[in-house]
Amino acid sequence: MNQQMKGINHQLADPNDPPEDPKAAATVLLVRDKKPEGIEVFLIERASRTNFGGAFVFPGGKVDLEDGSEEIEKICKGPSDSEASFSLGIDSGGLAYWVACIRECYEEAGILLAYRKDGSDFNPENSNEKNLYIDYRKRLNQGESILQEMSTKEEILLATNRLAYLSHWITPKIEKKRYTTRFFVAQAPSGQTALHDGNESINSLWISPEDALEKHKKRELLMLMPTIKNLETICGYRDTDTLLKEKISMNPKDIRTIEPKFFMEDGKLKGVLPGEPGYDEH
Repeated sequence: MNQQMKGINHQLADPNDPPEDPKAAATVLLVRDKKPEGIEVFLIERASRTNFGGAFVFPGGKVDLEDGSEEIEKICKGPSDSEASFSLGIDSGGLAYWVACIRECYEEAGILLAYRKDGSDFNPENSNEKNLYIDYRKRLNQGESILQEMSTKEEILLATNRLAYLSHWITPKIEKKRYTTRFFVAQAPSGQTALHDGNESINSLWISPEDALEKHKKRELLMLMPTIKNLETICGYRDTDTLLKEKISMNPKDIRTIEPKFFMEDGKLKGVLPGEPGYDEH
């Protein structure tokens, strides 16, 4: 398959240097029901100055130290670290990916996946509470570690049980900055409004996965290979409940790691995925 890079800000690696070790990252496909039938997914446009600037992506980013702290399991409602780690096929630290998804979704989209003390879904009740969580989001975007404080003071739990593990991608060696990224899918709360942060992301939209893929073909939406392939996995669903039930029931052992490879062929940059012709030769 060919990867169109024109128009997207890539920081390519020096071919004379050894490839960078990929950093842990997490991304979430935030979905909602679209009437009369179907689903929509939330996409944000990366600012041109950032890595992958100009591309439309899902909310996500690097796993932070706070995401995997010793106390983090106490403020989560969902899998334990051992259960999360088993799903990802790693020894420990798996829950940090689930937490990073929730934190990045809040940071980049303004959507907080959480429960109140009484077990009800978190949704701001009034303007004062909305302003309070806008302030928390601002602090998060300024680099503060606020999850523990916010959970304790506001008596909320992170809704890690509402994330379904979807796929695992590793940034190809051609890129200067590399990530080992776990993709998840979650239903957007009905009482919250998704909006890009205006800093690292400059635009956002809700769109059906089918329309997003069609616009990409027409060069109306620039997207990277992992975004395209993950969108393909959520096409054709009539509602979010059906989508999530199917993805949650997936055997995590069936989720393979995908690391694209790129090489020059006939003067053009060509990208291939595992199992495609030419992959094992490069």
